[in-house]
Formats: sequence, structure tokens, C-alpha cells
Amino acid sequence: MFLKKIFDLIFIKKYRNIKNIINLINSNEKILNKLTDKELKNKTNEFKNRIKNGENIYSNKLISDSFSVVKESSKRIFGIKHFDVQLLGGLILHNNAIAEMYTGEGKTLTSTLPAYLNALDGNGVHIVTVNEYLAKRDAEYNKLLFDFLGLKVGINLSNMSIYEKKDAYYSDITYGTNYEFCFDYLKDNLVLDLNDKVQRKLNYAIIDEIDSILIDEARVPLIISEKNKIDVSIYLKINNLVIELININKLNNNKYFLINFKEKIVDITDDGFILIENLLIKYKFIKYGNLLYINENLILIEYIISSIKSYKFFNKNVDYILKNKKIILIDEHTGRLSIGKRLSNSIHQFIEAKENVDILCENKNLAYITFQSYFKLYNKISGMTGTASTEKDEFKYIYNLDIFNIPTNKPIIRKDLPDLFFVNEKDKIKKIINDVILCIKNNRPVLIGTISIEKSELISKYLNENNINHQILNAKNHNLEAKIISFAGRPGSVTIATNMAGRGTNIVLGGCYLNKDDIEEWKINNIKVINSGGLHIIGTERHESRRIDNQLIGRSGRQGDPGSSRFYLSLEDNLIKNMLPNNILDIIKNLKLNDDLKNNSILLSKIISNIQKKIEKNNFEIRKQIFIYDDIFNIQRNTFYFIRNSLLNKNINIINNFIFDSIKYIINLYKFNNIKNEIDDLKLFFKKNFNIDIIINENNKKLDIKDSIFDFIKKELLLIEKLIDKKKLDNMKISIFINTLDSVWTEHINFIDFIKKGIYLRSYANRDPFDEYKNDSFEMFVSMIKLWKYKSTLILYKTMNLINNE
Repeated sequence: MFLKKIFDLIFIKKYRNIKNIINLINSNEKILNKLTDKELKNKTNEFKNRIKNGENIYSNKLISDSFSVVKESSKRIFGIKHFDVQLLGGLILHNNAIAEMYTGEGKTLTSTLPAYLNALDGNGVHIVTVNEYLAKRDAEYNKLLFDFLGLKVGINLSNMSIYEKKDAYYSDITYGTNYEFCFDYLKDNLVLDLNDKVQRKLNYAIIDEIDSILIDEARVPLIISEKNKIDVSIYLKINNLVIELININKLNNNKYFLINFKEKIVDITDDGFILIENLLIKYKFIKYGNLLYINENLILIEYIISSIKSYKFFNKNVDYILKNKKIILIDEHTGRLSIGKRLSNSIHQFIEAKENVDILCENKNLAYITFQSYFKLYNKISGMTGTASTEKDEFKYIYNLDIFNIPTNKPIIRKDLPDLFFVNEKDKIKKIINDVILCIKNNRPVLIGTISIEKSELISKYLNENNINHQILNAKNHNLEAKIISFAGRPGSVTIATNMAGRGTNIVLGGCYLNKDDIEEWKINNIKVINSGGLHIIGTERHESRRIDNQLIGRSGRQGDPGSSRFYLSLEDNLIKNMLPNNILDIIKNLKLNDDLKNNSILLSKIISNIQKKIEKNNFEIRKQIFIYDDIFNIQRNTFYFIRNSLLNKNINIINNFIFDSIKYIINLYKFNNIKNEIDDLKLFFKKNFNIDIIINENNKKLDIKDSIFDFIKKELLLIEKLIDKKKLDNMKISIFINTLDSVWTEHINFIDFIKKGIYLRSYANRDPFDEYKNDSFEMFVSMIKLWKYKSTLILYKTMNLINNE
């Protein structure tokens, strides 16, 4: 009957075999009972061989066999068998969906089933949690089970070294937080050596509290920036070097660099590079014999150019003013001060150095990604939460994930009481305090949920005034979160928590016991709390999201425990005060104080629910826009990572092709309408930048001339390369192309971000912002790739000529 109830609730064609699979799992129990521990452990190797021989991990036989082994092993290791509802949850997770399981229904144990099965092919499983405490707790607990089954468990923590992280990622099952997995991905795509990468291919992720990670945290991208990587004293030292460089250049008739004021370009000559190298040695940036092209020195050239620009292109009281010892830019179009705006490419820092004011370190984005885009990189994701149904449309639209509500193992008997409404906050809190006192007298534990630290401290103040002992849990003492929540079920205990606090930790009625000696005391307390009515939840305000309210309510009534919940609301609550239409608010204010508010509580609750739905819809639209923009950018990011990985793999052939692309690009810039003049210009360019004297027949046709020039230059470049040791040359190519790629990419993503911030303005001209952003960003990306090849090629051959001339 119980299984029939389950499948009446979630029957769907895709999962019509689930009932049969659960029956198979349970029927295997008699067979597995008879196996020794060694025989049971050997099942893991048997399953691995079956997969190697072609059996699909979605075959009913392999699913039922593997789940049966986990169930039997759990019984032997933990003394706990998986309930049918947990088997159901495991099957939902395995099939790329979300299992909506209520608090206390055993999500941690449920996850062991799909984690084991999906780890058998050796490609790894990531189990994602919202904080490191939960990651460590779950990993250490389940490690006993997975060790027994012959699978290696790793924990990915923020304070780990590269080697420790590698070991964690190359385990069969890896526990960690969403932030750590995501940041490791970004860092892996910034390394200069493939051996420094820690992640392998992203295979399967089981996301605990999936709504928190993929909904609540989806709006803010994860960013790696350079802000704290640079000692600001470097700007002062470069500034001093550039003052000397400018003076030397002036005395030598611009022999070392040329200034193009129209296009704001600084062009360093060959003699200039030699002089700069000597100055860098003099100012102790590099050692003698340490060439400019190596990784750590290329940025110094960029700094020197930026510092020169700060002197030549930015003048005080024209382009900026000094105010309170800060550089304030002047908008060149309006003439107004651009408060808060800063120049990129370190130019702002060098203006600060020039004017001898405090230098603010640059906050330049090196890489960023949203959780939306990151988790879509996995071959498969699934998740668990107690509250996902309100966001089912978003999960389907963005992640293509279905949600299935898993029935509780025991019926929920918690009483969810109607909201109470008050005219003002003072009356509301007075009622809350009175109800808390009543619960304490009846030995009932109370959990008070607030929407902010400020509100939690306000409630705490009133409790103190009434001499009520309590614990307070918010961001200020989050390190005590698990401890405070674990004892929140003691008789008469009072705990205040912000709405998200304590998530992932069960509140056990009677409180947790620390050792065996406490068991008897806990049993007494447990019965006392159950007989008094269980844990009472007090919500002090409704959250903007119904899902967050449901999470608070779900702290009570776990595994068939008694409990109750109630929200206490006032017309001064932020949600009501800020979001309720003025005409409705006026009507409510005219009601006869608290009596009429009580009589109309159902109507008021419905109004608030509608407000929440409207806010949820608006927030979904915001997250959808973020997703669309990042999805557009994702194509560029993946292309960049592909090119970068090709370089790290030392694919010299692809670099040579990039060089030839760049030469063709340069040649094609010339139209050859005036063949004589343009060939002269081209000859001058290649002589100056490549030290190549072009010799061709100038009487040829346009196309023939272009082909002849390209063939000639290609041969000359190969001759130049032959003068340098091949290994040294290959390393030089890789180093220059990677560093230049990183440089132009950083500029690109920062400029793209700038464009995105103002793209909405184009809607006023009846142009679709998404199409505009897609087209503009693509054009800029194509231009960036061309610029990268061009700059890399120029730097490479200038460097090679310097080496050959030594």
C-alpha cells in the first residue's frame, strides 16, 4: 500500500519502472544477508567490470544490484537501513532530477546510493554542500561506508594546497562547497602549467540544498580579480623609472618611444626595449640576463606603457582633478566629475603615483562565472532539498531539472497555525514573548526565525528584558551554528536564528547527546518534549520568498515528530510596508486594531502570499536575464579556455598557424590601391617590427602581390627562428602567447562587463538589449582574438631579434 501511495503521487512515464526497481532492491536483501563482509565488498569490483564490459549504469539490473549493496552495507556499518522513500530519492537523483525531501528524512544517507553507482565508472562524483562544516561532517560520516565498499572519499576545503586538492578531486567521491568547486574551476583556467590544475573533467554533481545554491546564490557571479595581488609600491618604482625614461627619450629626440596623441598609443622602438631592459635591471625589477619575454616580466612592459600614458595623455585640471587627495576623473563629454569611476590598465594607479596620493589597488577581473553556468558544465547534476516546488519553473527553464516530491517516511503531524496580525511591531513582539513564556512553562523548545541580524538582536533584547535565557544564531557567531542548532530541541530552550541559519542540521527533540552517558537523560528529555507538543516555530516576519518561510517551518515535525509553527506579522514589517499597494494598506490601517486584523487574517495571508509570488516572479526574471547574458558570454569563455589549454599542451603547430594568421591580417590591412606607396609602408612596418627587408616583384597583380609578400615573409620568419634553439624558441612562443592572451582576455571581460551594465539603455531606441549584447560582445571577441595574435607575434619577433642581435 505504501509503495502504491508513492507512485500514485509521482507517477510519470519516464519513471514507471521505479516501483519494480525498489521491489528488486528489497528482494535482494535475503541474498546479500548471507554474504560475508569480504564477499559484499567484492561486489564493487564486480560492478566495475560489468560497466567496463558495456553494461549501462541506467540498466535496471545494475541499479537494483548496486543500491542493494549500499543498503546492506549501511545496515552493517551504521546499523541503519535505507527506507523505501530513501531508495526512491536515490533513484530520482540518479535520473538527473531533484528529490524534494523534508527535513529529517535522511538526505545524507539517500545521497550514498547514486554517489556509489555513479562513482563506479571512475569518472568521479562531487557532493556539493552549502558550507565546509557540512562537507566535512558528511564526508567523515559516509567515508566509513564508502571505505567498506572500496571507494575513496575526498574533502575539498578552502585551506588546502594544490596537492591536497588534487588528491581530493581524484578520489571516487569528493565532498565540498559550491564556492570551492567553482573557484577551483576558475583557478584551473588561469594556471601557467597543466600540472597545477586540480580538477578533472566535471562528471556528476549531487547538490545538497540545491535551491539555496542554484536559486538564492545565482544572482552574483563568482569573480577572481587581481586586486590584492600587487604591492602598490611597484607603481611608485615604475613611476620613478618612467620619469627617467621620459627625460632620456626627450634628450634623444624620441629615439626610444613615440607618442600617437590622436589614438593614444605609445610605440616602443627596438632601442627603447633595450633601454627599458637596462632600466629594469637598474631599478632591480629583473636581474642581468633575465629577458623581458619570460612570464613575470611581460607585465612590467604593460606597466611602463601605462605610466607613460599617465604623463602624456592625462593632465591635471583637464582630464582629472585632485580632491581630498584623491584622483577624480572629468567626463570628457559633459565636463562633469565622474565620482567613483576609475581608469583600467593600471593607468589610474600611475596617475595616483604621479600625483603622489594614496594608491588604490586595481580591482581587475581575471575570470568570472555564475553558478548557473558552472553547474551546467557537468555531464549530469541532481539535487536534494526540502523546498523546491515553488521554483519548479526556474529549475526546468535554466537547468532542465524536474522536481519530485518524496513522501515522508512517517506522516507529518506538525500543526501549521494561521498567521497572527498586529498593527505595530511592539504589539507583535509582546505577543511573541508571551507565547515563548507559555512554551517554556510547558517544556516546549522554541525556534524563533528572523529575517536579519538586526531583528534577531531586537528579539534578543526583549527576551533579556523578560529574563528569558536563549541562544542567538546569526552571521556574527556562525561558527557555533551546528552546536547551537543541535541543542535547540531541549525542553524549554529558546533559540533565535536568521532564516537560513542552521540549515542542514537536524533539531533533535530533547537535544543531542554528546556521549553514551547522556543517552538516558536524552530519552527523558525526548519524551518530555514530545508530550508537550514538540518544537514550536515562531516566524517574526514573512520572507520575500515562500520557500524561505517553508524552510523555517520545516525545522519542526521531522520524522513524524509533533510540532507547530506560526508567523507573527505587523503592518510595520518590511514586506507589508514596502510591497503592499497603498490603497490596500490604507484599508487595513482603518480596520479596528487587532480584533479586525485577527478576523481578516486569512484574507491578509492571501494578500501577502500574492506579494511573495510577485516578488518571486520578478526575481526569476532577474536571474533569467543573468543566465541569458552569461550564456551568451559562455561561448566566448569556453573558446578562450580551449585556446589556452591548447597552448598549455604545447601545441606549437597551432601557435605557428596563429603567427601566419597574424601576418595575413597585417597584409590584408593594405588595399594596394596605390601599390607603390602601400608596399613602401608595408616594407617599413616589417623592417621596424620584424627586421625583415621585403623583396618582391611590384608589378604583380594585387592578389599575387599579397601572396608573394606572405610567402616571402613566411620564409624569412623561418630563417629567423632557425637562429634560436628550438626548445628555447618553443617555450618562448608558449610563454608570450599565453601571457598576451591572458592580458587581452582580462581587458575584454572587463570591457564586456562595462558594456553589459549600460546595454539596457538601447531598449529606449527600440533595440533588443540581448541581441545588441550578443552582437557587440561577439564582434569584440573576434577583434580580441585578432589583437592577441597580432600583439603576440610582434612581441615574439621583437624579442627574437633582440636575442639574435646580442
